Amino acid sequence: MAEESAAAGGAAAEKVIHTYPLIRHCDMSEEMRIEAMELSVTACEKFSQNNELAARMVKETMDKKFGPAFHVVVGESYGFEITYECTTICYMYFGGNQAVCIWKCS
Repeated sequence: MAEESAAAGGAAAEKVIHTYPLIRHCDMSEEMRIEAMELSVTACEKFSQNNELAARMVKETMDKKFGPAFHVVVGESYGFEITYECTTICYMYFGGNQAVCIWKCS
């Protein structure tokens, strides 16, 4: 009887999708980090089916607010090795497996 309820509870437990950004690495200033997080969430929600448009929105806004030469990658299942200016990188996950990497390299 207890095994049946445990099995039913396990079957009902599905993959939990987080609706907040999970930051893996960030050395940005507090102001820049908060802006990058809010922009990423807004862009990923607005362009949920088009990662390219989401990345473009984040890049253009960061360029306007903090100066040019920001780069943004939005997507799933990618690896990277980049060169960036100190205190200008943020790597986060949003919505479970959607990764967003923002960095500045001039």
